[in-house]
Amino acid sequence: MGPVALPTWLQPRYRKNAYLFIYYLIQFCGHSWIFTNMTVRFFSFGKDSMVDTFYAIGLVMQLCQSISLLELLHIYVGIESNHLLPRILQLTERIIVLFMVITSQEEVQEKYVVCVLFIFRNLLDMVRYTYSMLSVIGISYAVLTWFSQTLWMPIYPLCVLAEAFTIYQSLPYFESFGTYSTKLPFDLSFYFPYVLKIYLMMLFVGMYFTYNHLYSERRDILRVFPNKKKM
Repeated sequence: MGPVALPTWLQPRYRKNAYLFIYYLIQFCGHSWIFTNMTVRFFSFGKDSMVDTFYAIGLVMQLCQSISLLELLHIYVGIESNHLLPRILQLTERIIVLFMVITSQEEVQEKYVVCVLFIFRNLLDMVRYTYSMLSVIGISYAVLTWFSQTLWMPIYPLCVLAEAFTIYQSLPYFESFGTYSTKLPFDLSFYFPYVLKIYLMMLFVGMYFTYNHLYSERRDILRVFPNKKKM
């Protein structure tokens, strides 16, 4: 007797695709809920809704961002084809601003720029995860492909500017409260605002490399996509 063929759903390729589809679906649902919640609240309460944005959606935002760290593992083990360094830069940028800056300072959470930043981030992620979710099951739409590979071009730099402004507005609070700053042995000290000021400069350097990577990726995908349509 020859070897018994595994059912289709048990084959490694299909298990990988099923896992990725579920992951993208969870992220899409999370970011869609955040974006919808923010939109409804804004049209219902106007600018007043922007002040307590973090209190309304912060927990879900933190959850989605924490889960997104799995993407580094996906790339490392090879179930997702992407470059590791650009994704590390993107996720590090988001983790630092969300967890170390916004979450740690209640005064910063009430700033309008936090609401603007969350709108930009979730708009990008909604489109990105929709595209990834459909792609993993072999569904492609020309409009969605173009939109997902183009929307980031104006929005991503605006996200970085919003992140930079958020950090800038947080500096007085870190200086006043001494959050993360500590005294070290031998009369040394760790002053966190200095770290944030250095990171502000690095943020734009990282944006340059990430932007170049995303642009190259966009060029390759849009070049290949018409050929797939013809096949």
